[in-house]
Amino acid sequence: MREKNYIFILVTIVLIVAAFKLQSFKSDPVKPEPPKEIPVPEYNPVIEIQSTLTQFDSLLELNFKESGIVGGAAVVTYKGKIALLKCYGVRKAGDKDAVNKNTVFRLASVSKSVTGVLAGILDEEGIVKLDDHVVDYLPNFNLKYPESTHDLQVKHLLSHTSGLIPHAYDLMVEDKVPLEKIMERLNQVDITAPPGELYGYQNVIYSIYDPIVKTKTHKSFDALIHEKVFEPFEMRDASTGFEAFKNNPNKAFPHYNRGHNRYAPMRLNDRYYSTAPAAGVNASISDLGQLLAHLTDPNSEVISKQARESIFKPQVKSPLSRTYFRSWGRGIQSKQYSIGWRIVNYKGRKVAYHGGYVLGYKAEIAYCEEEDFGIAYLCNSPNSATAKAVPEFLNLMFAEKDRLAALEKEKETGTGDKS
Repeated sequence: MREKNYIFILVTIVLIVAAFKLQSFKSDPVKPEPPKEIPVPEYNPVIEIQSTLTQFDSLLELNFKESGIVGGAAVVTYKGKIALLKCYGVRKAGDKDAVNKNTVFRLASVSKSVTGVLAGILDEEGIVKLDDHVVDYLPNFNLKYPESTHDLQVKHLLSHTSGLIPHAYDLMVEDKVPLEKIMERLNQVDITAPPGELYGYQNVIYSIYDPIVKTKTHKSFDALIHEKVFEPFEMRDASTGFEAFKNNPNKAFPHYNRGHNRYAPMRLNDRYYSTAPAAGVNASISDLGQLLAHLTDPNSEVISKQARESIFKPQVKSPLSRTYFRSWGRGIQSKQYSIGWRIVNYKGRKVAYHGGYVLGYKAEIAYCEEEDFGIAYLCNSPNSATAKAVPEFLNLMFAEKDRLAALEKEKETGTGDKS
């Protein structure tokens, strides 16, 4: 009996030990993972204007077909985003190479707007202030009257308020006379008003900004605009000068109209490249999209509020004939000029705008700070129909904004349809 009890106790102990050992092999209970947070997608403000973009896209397509242009491109930005980018046609009639977002066009006088952005940045940085006097940088500079020479400021160059008769020595520019040679003869040009008083469009006078920044920074205009504008604004295709344009394999060729919107290619030409700040910038539609994306982004780290204010502050009234804006209709209340941009009061909004034309190329750019949008249009075979793109978009945008504002007002006042 004792033996049986002993065996029972021994078996019990063995079982207990075995149970403990088995328990030790069990892993700790798996703790449930906390629920994963589903990331909230970043809000894309472009959806706010999607219906307008759809309408404009259709108008662009129709415009391209009706105008018969060889190649073109358009971009729209909204609140810092690329909202629409479209390319049409080919780079050269008779070839199959399509225009794409990186195809480079000549900007012609839209170069003035790009230079205006540079000038605003250099003013903010204290490198070349807009209020500085030209003779402080170029002591040998002379105009016809000593008082005009003394009083001329950098901002007068960039706002066409030098007081000289309009288009001074443009014919010499077309004859490819170097800028420094033309400047030596500016003391022979008639003066119609003291600096800062009257608007008179210029290319030579505007481009004196080139030797000014070169004197101050010891860098070429090309190097400086790359450093301060092209690189920070991510304008990767942009350049200045004829050689850079000619050597770019992805360039749009100029065309002339043989009649009835039938176009033939022309040879590349280097007209107006000697006045680089006024007419010597080359860029793609992607470049202009990047420029406008930063301008339409109130929180852009590339361009400050102070620089914007300097660039877009109106300097003078510009009494342009109605034909200049004939495609815009009757919505223009006033026209002014700032630093490289026309400031147009259009349908109750301030629109910064510039157009450019040089044989075979047309460029346009517009920016509305109040509504946070921008648009640019490039073409290598312009005609009157191509001038409709920008005002058509402005009209669509402002109509949509007015509609949304009216709906918001109805909600606030409770006057909407309650049925």
